Amino acid sequence: MLIETETTPNPSTLKFLPGCKVMDMGTRDFASPEEAEASPLAEAIFGLGDVTGVFFGHNFISVTAGPGADWSSLRPEVLSVLLDHFSADMPLFRAATAAGIAVPAEDADWPTNPEDADIVAQIKDLIETRVRPAVANDGGDILYRGFDKGVVYLQMQGACSGCPSSSATLKHGIESLLKHYVPEVIEVRAA
Repeated sequence: MLIETETTPNPSTLKFLPGCKVMDMGTRDFASPEEAEASPLAEAIFGLGDVTGVFFGHNFISVTAGPGADWSSLRPEVLSVLLDHFSADMPLFRAATAAGIAVPAEDADWPTNPEDADIVAQIKDLIETRVRPAVANDGGDILYRGFDKGVVYLQMQGACSGCPSSSATLKHGIESLLKHYVPEVIEVRAA
């Protein structure tokens, strides 16, 4: 089994491509070893030390190293864990906890004003078709969190969370795109 490794715009994060499907649907972000207890794979990666984040995408795993970590020694350790996991065809999540794992509803944070339904639908469509694929290429994901008085709230995950260029991506890339296609959008903020 060959696992490819790609850099991401976040210098602390590497993207690992095992050449097979990782998640059937959605994504899963693990920001701590406690959250990783739901997944034997995420738990093993956190167990290497120097890891501060693990993110599962459709066909990739992004791993974020802590400050001062050396990727030249951590990378082969992560590759070893991934090879063991995928070669043994192990489950991604523990059966006892899988029922409790769910991707949160994208608009769970802000109630949607019925008058904004068309605007929100346009925003979600643009995020799904134009933004998410680009963000996934960089080893992360972006979730819609809400729309209130012209402000769109988005959450960055995976390699994009904590990336030095994420605020520029939000402000100059995504905000410009949304403003262009949806004139009611006046600003984009991180949720």
